[in-house]
Amino acid sequence: MREPPQLINRYKWYEILGIYAGIAVFLTFVLAPFVEGFLVSLKPLSQLFSSPYRFIPENGSFEAYYTMWDHVPGFARYIVNSFVISGAATVIVLILVVPAAYAFARFEFRGAGLLLGAFLAVNMFSGAVLLIPLFRLMRSLGVLNTYFAMIVPGVAFLIPSAIWLLRTYMMRIPRELDEAAFVDGASHFYTLRRVILPIAKPGIVVVAITTFIGAYAQQFIYALTFNSKTEYAPLPVGLFAYFGRQEVVWNELMAAAFVGIAPAMIVIFFLQRYLVSGLTAGAVKQ
Repeated sequence: MREPPQLINRYKWYEILGIYAGIAVFLTFVLAPFVEGFLVSLKPLSQLFSSPYRFIPENGSFEAYYTMWDHVPGFARYIVNSFVISGAATVIVLILVVPAAYAFARFEFRGAGLLLGAFLAVNMFSGAVLLIPLFRLMRSLGVLNTYFAMIVPGVAFLIPSAIWLLRTYMMRIPRELDEAAFVDGASHFYTLRRVILPIAKPGIVVVAITTFIGAYAQQFIYALTFNSKTEYAPLPVGLFAYFGRQEVVWNELMAAAFVGIAPAMIVIFFLQRYLVSGLTAGAVKQ
């Protein structure tokens, strides 16, 4: 039996070496701050400003991870608030974005391109530019010092990119599936719910993860402006309130930061299968 032809290796050994060297340099610049931050959290405070500086901690320990719970009042509450704000923003974005992305992917209507461009234009504005108008709006609605005041602005800035991302994914789903459902008498809503959503699950998970990360990352500026109550403060504001008004205990600050992002990293870890499949969907021609 004739053996199948071997794949041709298009790269020379020095080209492969260059590729891996480039990847190593890129990962070094990306991961170095996180590695250094973690090592700082393991160092005793006396070693942080010693000369010469030691990159690897001497007699390192996880003591800062225990002491910061006592030194940061309400730390657990800050983490819960961050998850409440990010989770609520993610749910609201998905509820609004899924039908909108389906409409932009399947229907042709006047002004669709202009509307999509307007969505992108929204992301060109920094949240800081709109803080004063947003503050006056939240005050007039009487929702300052509530979760609502921190969730809604985040949702408004996260929706445009989510629509673009999910619309691109839905456009890769064959239209023949919609046509077959219409022949059987299905409505657009039924087709979206029963046909499109099960296939678009990886793309929806990608949008959910990116939205959650975006909401988790942008909490500081909105919470600092629209909230003054400790019981509603998310993690960034809680850490800023403590470490910004006293002497900065850097090892405890790094420990608190890593503990704060650990739950989000755990969620992403368990959803990475959907994340990879959603990002690579459509890369291979069927």
